[in-house]
This record gives sequence, C-alpha cells and structure tokens, in this order.
Amino acid sequence: MSSNDGYNRNEDPNNGISTSDDIGSSRMPSSSTRLQPQIVPNEATHLKGQSKQAYFSDEKVLIPETETIGFSWRKLWAFTGPGFLMSIAYLDPGNIESDLQSGAAAKYKILWVLLWATVLGLLMQRLAARLGVVTGLHLAEMCYRQYKKVPRFILWIMIEIAIVGSDMQEVIGTAIAIYLLSNKVIPLWGGVLITIVDTFTFLFLDKYGLRKLEFLFGLLITVMAVTFGYEYVVSAPNQGEVLEGMFIPWCTDCNSQVLLQAVGVVGAVIMPHNLYLHSALVKSRDVDRRQPTKVREANFYFFIEASVALFVSFIINLFVVAVFAHGMFGKTNADVLQVCENQPMYEDAVHSFGNNTEIIDADLYKGGLFLGCTFGAAAMYIWGVGILAAGQSSTMTGTYAGQFSMEGFLNLQWPRWRRVLFTRLIAIIPTFFLAFFSRMEDLTNMNDILNAVMSLQLPFAAIPTIAFTSCSAIMGEFVNGVGNKIISILLTVVVIAVNLYFVINQVEALSIEGGVLAVVCIFAILYLLFNLYLVIHMIACMGNKCFMNNRWVQKWVLPSQNSFSIKNANSTYARISTNPDTEVDINNEEDA
Repeated sequence: MSSNDGYNRNEDPNNGISTSDDIGSSRMPSSSTRLQPQIVPNEATHLKGQSKQAYFSDEKVLIPETETIGFSWRKLWAFTGPGFLMSIAYLDPGNIESDLQSGAAAKYKILWVLLWATVLGLLMQRLAARLGVVTGLHLAEMCYRQYKKVPRFILWIMIEIAIVGSDMQEVIGTAIAIYLLSNKVIPLWGGVLITIVDTFTFLFLDKYGLRKLEFLFGLLITVMAVTFGYEYVVSAPNQGEVLEGMFIPWCTDCNSQVLLQAVGVVGAVIMPHNLYLHSALVKSRDVDRRQPTKVREANFYFFIEASVALFVSFIINLFVVAVFAHGMFGKTNADVLQVCENQPMYEDAVHSFGNNTEIIDADLYKGGLFLGCTFGAAAMYIWGVGILAAGQSSTMTGTYAGQFSMEGFLNLQWPRWRRVLFTRLIAIIPTFFLAFFSRMEDLTNMNDILNAVMSLQLPFAAIPTIAFTSCSAIMGEFVNGVGNKIISILLTVVVIAVNLYFVINQVEALSIEGGVLAVVCIFAILYLLFNLYLVIHMIACMGNKCFMNNRWVQKWVLPSQNSFSIKNANSTYARISTNPDTEVDINNEEDA
C-alpha cells in the first residue's frame, strides 16, 4: 500500500519478540546502525505482538508533516479517533440510566457533579494516554512488567470483573432498546440473545480499516447526540436552571437519596477498564518516540482530542439529565398515568408505573414510556434508537478493552471471536435468566449492583496509572510533575472514597447478615490490603528512598532486577527513551 493512504503497515518477521515498539520507539534504526537486542522471553520481556494482538496491529495512522509551526488541523485530524472511542464508555446504557435517575431524583441540582466527574475523568484519561504515547506500551502491558505474578493476576481478575459488569449493562440496555423498538414483539430475553449475534457482526467491520471503524463509532456517537438532543429540544427545560445546576456546586434541601444519586453519577462516569483501553488506543498512531518533540506533540493533540470527545459526551449526558429533570422530578406514578391516559402505551404504563402516589423510580424502559406519553410515540422510538446506539457502541469498546487486558496481563493472544464469546457469555448467562424469569425492575436493580461492583474496581486502574506516569525510569522527561502527582492522587482518593460510600450503601440496602456478611467482611479486609499493596508500589514508583531500599518492598513489591524496573533509575528503557543515541545490549544488561 502506498504511503499516502494514511496507514503504516508493518510486517513482523520476528513474531513480535523484539520490535521497535518494545523499547519505546516505533522507528528504531535497523541492525546496521544499532545493535538489535535478542530478548529471551520471561516476565521481564515484552509481549508477543502477534497479528491478532490489536485492531491496529497491522496498520498505524501516519502523522502528516507540516511546514507551519504551531497548531495544525491536519495533525489534529490524524490524531482524532482514540479519544472518541474512549468517550463511548461515558455514554453506555449504565451511564444513561444514571443520568435519567439523577434528573428525576434531584432535578438540576447535581449537574455540577456530572461536570466535575467528567473533568476528573479527563485528567485520568490524559495520564493513561501519556503512558501509551511515551512508552509504546499500554497499561496492562506495563502492569505485566512492573508487578509480581500474583498481584498481576489479581489485577487482571479485577479488571475482567469490571469489563464483564460493563458488558452486562450493555446487554441490558440493548435488550430494553430492542423491546421498545419492536413494540414488545421481541421479549427481553430475546433481545439478550440478539446481542450475541450483533456483537459478532461488529467484529467483521474492522477488517475494512482502522479509520472506517473509527468513523463508525463517530456515527454512533452522532446518533446518540441527535436522538437525545431531540428529546432535549422537545422537552424544552429551563436553560437558566440548567446552567445554575452546572456551575453552582451546591445542593439545597438535598436528602440522603439525592446524595446517593450524586455518588452513583461519579461511579457511573469513571470506568476503570477505560484507562486500560485509552492507553492502548493511542498506540494506533505512528509516533517517532526517538524524538521528544514528536512525543510532546502527540501528547498535546491527544489531550485536545480527548477534551473534545469528553465535552461531547458531557453534552449528551446533560441532555438526558435535563429531559428527565424537567419532566419527572417530583412526579408520582399516578401523575405519569394521568398523562398516558389517551396514549397507545397506557396499558404498558399501568403495568410499569402502577397507579399509586409513590415518587417515580426511573429506569430506561420507564423513561421511554414517559417520553412516549408526554411527547408522542416518535419520542419513545427515538429514545430507543439512542439507547440501542449506546449499547452497540459500548459493546465493541468493551471487547477491545477485554482483549488488551488479556494480552497485557497474561501475555496471551486469543482470536477476537473467542475473546468476545468468553466475555459475552459470562455477561449473557445471568442476564438471560434474569430477563427470562424476572421483571423489568429486576434488570434495573441489577444495573445498580453492577455500578457498585465497577466502583470497587476503580483503584485497580487509577493507582497503577498514577504510579507508572510518576516513575522517571518509565516516563523519562515526561514524568508527572509534583503538581500533577498531588492533584491526581487527591482527586483519585476523593473518587475512591465516594465510590466506597456508594458500595457500602448498596450492601446495606441488601440487608446482608449471617455467613454472607462474614464473607463480605473478609473480602473487604482483603480488598483494603491489596489496595495498600498497590499504594506501597506507587510510593516506590515515585522515588521514595525509604520504600525503594526496604528489603520487604524489594522482595515482595518491586519487579525483578532484569525487568524495566523502577529500582534502577538508569534502566535500559529510560536511557533509550530519553537518549536515542545510546547504544545498548539488553542481553548483557540482563546478565548483569
């Protein structure tokens, strides 16, 4: 293929054992100008980059050279893609349901929570993207090198739980959307089964090229923006109240239920597996890591692109919150039935809402019925299309996150169809039985539990991200500054504390007692101990001499001497990444 097609297709004669990306450069000189290391595979070596590894493994988007100095729209366009794929996790059905519930429970009062949760998400996504750009390795691959075998395996299990939980939410959302759009012809359990087929259909699309796949995801985001934007326009919420809710960080007369809803918004927005996903997606661009100016340029454009993408996702989430804040806040089930009296979906509304004076307990399906009763059937079907787009787009990004996680943590490459089958079956089996034997309300309750489960996994993405990007041996001159470290740590502590509050509240709501409570307490202790282990590793990563020189830490926490380790600030990788003219023989260094 010619060089002007926007891609760089690379053959890998060594089956990926020793590649340019392995030592931080996508364009390292050939063996005639530089000694090529032959690395014996072990825990310190890099992952085998087989052709199945990632959706961009055989093609990378070329970055155009421009004569002008400064900002370039052509370069921004070349870097555009990974951030929008990442932003889809902010728009999955679990997020949409959290949005409508927060609007129904608190009106516009906690819009500022959504805004600042998105800003915090951007800060964490920036760190994840920088890790991928600077090192050429994504977060899971770096975990493979920087953690011992047992903690590395535990991390993988935790991230897999987050991915499966997210996948279950996507299955639930897609099934509800199909149920709405088919006018109940296709039952919920039928919609669950359909998600198996549609996922595999999406897998065939990436053979048409990376940019076309990114365009498809952009199209799905556009569908969500148009559909939810339509609902926003027809509902016409008070713009002054919307702006006040966004920018005034206060909640007057808010009860514990509203506080819990605010916590749920934070937990739904910041997804742990999304950090692993974004750090891998940025590797799809052909960045010359030998040149610090090129790396700095890539960081700059990726940050702009991620900012735009998350701004779009925030606006879409804002549409949903405002629509249901305007229409559902303070309403009882009887109020909705009164609106639905002369509408074709009246019987469904009676069954779903019930004729009582209780405050509406909103969910995706009830939201569609409410819109249909209030603004006509078209609004209900447009809502269904938006939910379907959210479920389908997040399904594919979840698949990629799972693939990157498995390849990075386990050094294992599966064909994508097998990876999808593995993740989707785990998600579908319990969801299918729940949809077949239970009610719509049970699916909504499952969403709340899944949000709590995923909130528990956040430290297992946030702490490694901060640790690696704060390590000078890994990041070289691009290491986090003191201000970055302080801000990222403080904000992460706040979010983790907020999420733990949410989880504790959910556990209390389940009224657990006896042996089950004992099991939960044991798990909680082990959970806190593992978080402490990760924090100790992070402090050592940041260069604390007391921790780095401690024998216990060296034996049980820090990686082996022959890995790209933080114990040696002059590690092979650090010297190559910061000084491309350095001649090294990795074999000799490992023998040392």
